[in-house]
Amino acid sequence: MNAPFAPDARAADTVTRVDLHNAEEVRRIAAFVEEQRGSPFHLPSWLNAVERGTGQQACGLLAERAGRITGWLPLTILRSPLFGRALISSGFAVDGGILAIDPGSEAALAHAVGELAERLCCEEVELRGGTVPSGWDAVTGKHSGFVCDLAEDDEAQLLAIPRKQRAEVRKSLQGELHVTVGSDEPDRAAHYACYAASVHNLGTPVFPRRLFDAVLDGFGESADILTVWDGDAPLASVLTLYHQGIAYPFWGGGVWRARATRANERMYYALMCHARGEKACTRFDFGRSKTGSGPWNYKKNWGFAPEPITYARWSAPGAAPRDVDPTSEAYSRKIDLWKKLPLPVANAIGPVIARGLA
Repeated sequence: MNAPFAPDARAADTVTRVDLHNAEEVRRIAAFVEEQRGSPFHLPSWLNAVERGTGQQACGLLAERAGRITGWLPLTILRSPLFGRALISSGFAVDGGILAIDPGSEAALAHAVGELAERLCCEEVELRGGTVPSGWDAVTGKHSGFVCDLAEDDEAQLLAIPRKQRAEVRKSLQGELHVTVGSDEPDRAAHYACYAASVHNLGTPVFPRRLFDAVLDGFGESADILTVWDGDAPLASVLTLYHQGIAYPFWGGGVWRARATRANERMYYALMCHARGEKACTRFDFGRSKTGSGPWNYKKNWGFAPEPITYARWSAPGAAPRDVDPTSEAYSRKIDLWKKLPLPVANAIGPVIARGLA
């Protein structure tokens, strides 16, 4: 670890920047995340996968008191010629704010990350979840999260879906579609084809495939890909993380035919059953969506209640807030142009842009 940061006068913790290539430190931090019921995005394995997959540097701040870990802040150092410099907790994720055993450790980490941002000439720090530190801006209501308990068996899971959406799921079960689950090369290729087509249709650049490969490799049995096929053609596919009894479908999408064939309905119902039956999960985290958007309404149709998400933001003096939201008005014309690009062209240049969209 590096030299300690200057302590906050209010805290008794020592905060240091961690070398995430140190196996012993990684083990200690992972154990702390488990103890504190953190998300998979708090784990060093997530940060290191992001670094391998995008080139954006992984790091983190560790608070200790008398040799005991009292707090952890996972970070991705984002450097982008298009979107500036920032510290994100946690990069390319929807969660990952400060994990701490008490307010003193939270304050120490918040103080240290501001100091680190200034050292690295970062314009902004974004904490995705956890407590909003004193003096920071709270960004709330822009996105909602959707989490629900899984039912006790497949039939109960089907009956838990509201009537109108349940009818769509039943129709998807009557067709010729079939489902596979795995993480081998055919699974990965099918997933990337579906995901790339999906985000292109939305007008946003696709992430590098090596990011998905790095996450699958880093999480091992705690991650897989579920794909819905029509014969030999993949229609919809989702990469899911499994952590502490919760399924996190994270990167999912489908080709144009997915809607007409109800492949997405088949996919998410099959995933709920797989998560409970094969992965022993009891809860399903449908992820975040922009409030009022199409995906937001889609998740509500499945019976999930939206819960507003609050993020915390620190900005360097005089720095304007970064705008990396692809749905913002500033990007509307660019999105329309991106949709018109041939898919092979978008897939070639998209990852270069997307690696800055942490």
